Amino acid sequence: MDDFLKYIKAVGTGPRHNRDLSKDEAFDAMSQILNGKVSHEVIGAFLLGWRVKSETGEEFMGAVEAFDDFTKKCEIPNSIELGYPYDGKNDNPYLFTLVASYLEKFEINLVLCGDDLNHAKGGITVKEVCESVQLGENIFCFNRGEVFPALSRLNSIRENLQIRTSLNSIEKLTGFASSEVGILGAFHKPFVDKYIQIYRNRYRKFAVIKGNEGSLEIFGKCKLWICDGEKIEEITIDPEEFGVSYKKSWEKITLEESLEMLANPSEELLKLAKLNAAVMLYIYSDSFESIKEAFEAIML
Repeated sequence: MDDFLKYIKAVGTGPRHNRDLSKDEAFDAMSQILNGKVSHEVIGAFLLGWRVKSETGEEFMGAVEAFDDFTKKCEIPNSIELGYPYDGKNDNPYLFTLVASYLEKFEINLVLCGDDLNHAKGGITVKEVCESVQLGENIFCFNRGEVFPALSRLNSIRENLQIRTSLNSIEKLTGFASSEVGILGAFHKPFVDKYIQIYRNRYRKFAVIKGNEGSLEIFGKCKLWICDGEKIEEITIDPEEFGVSYKKSWEKITLEESLEMLANPSEELLKLAKLNAAVMLYIYSDSFESIKEAFEAIML
């Protein structure tokens, strides 16, 4: 415990005396937390201080590398890992069940990981949806309590804090399924740059979508960044250019309402799901020159 106090002092002594952690220090701090060597009170203090100080890309990289030692690995071939937030979704349904159905003919698998709700937003979780519907054969949904139990054990601490912490930003993608491609969403542009720094070398291709509620799903006009080696491609996506005129909701929906929308989707919701599938197909495959070309392949 005494060895951890230096990290509390680094992030929690105020603007004049705070300092950024090195990548190695962030790795060590996160390893101690996940090992159970640090009390709940100290973990809470560290997470709050780290968030207020503002995290660096180097710190995030160290913490994510520490995750590797605590996740149970498997291998899902031909797969895309989708990094959905663990604080849920409020005002629109998840599209991954519909998207997967359109990617099946391309032999692309989708990998997701779900857990109990993290308080920050209080929405519908991936875990709730996966437990409530019949998943397609190309959807692999894992319980984080089984593949990353050390992080799941922190849920009660985070629930008591009732605000976002730094973990909300880096828990979404862990690479546990050895997927070739990783995709996550971002709400704020500065985090796009940090995510690229963290994940660009952890996948064959990595993409960030500035999508709905900060998730990776596209419900309206948005930006997409694709990292392929040293190359970064930035694309603006406007659903209307693909003939999609879905009007996204601004009202909070229940799990039951969300499931009903998936069970009996409107024509516009199906077209939106096809667009999302086309974006994932374009990111994953090297066979298409544009999202429009991938969209046309989805529509066949």
